[in-house]
Amino acid sequence: MVPQGKSKAIIAYITIVGLFIAISMNKDEPHEFASWHIKNMFGLTLMFFVSVAMSYQQYLIWFGAVFFYGSLLFWTISLIMALLNRKAGIPWLSDKFADWFKFLN
Repeated sequence: MVPQGKSKAIIAYITIVGLFIAISMNKDEPHEFASWHIKNMFGLTLMFFVSVAMSYQQYLIWFGAVFFYGSLLFWTISLIMALLNRKAGIPWLSDKFADWFKFLN
């Protein structure tokens, strides 16, 4: 069974532009599945920005690289879960994203 909002959830994982498109699409006709994945991608996007900022600091270059590749792995896992119709992502972190970013409902 395909959940309502699956296309919005997948669009959210396709670049930051896709995230903003999915947010605006979900405002018109909200779906719980899409909202969950949009919040997850919003958190992952913030993680990517933090990793890039860390990589510009001379003493955090390696930590920034590890954080970047970890974010990339989390993004891949989350996209696969959206494709498999599951409201799952990164253990513990995805639940925190859902709590922190309630303004994206």
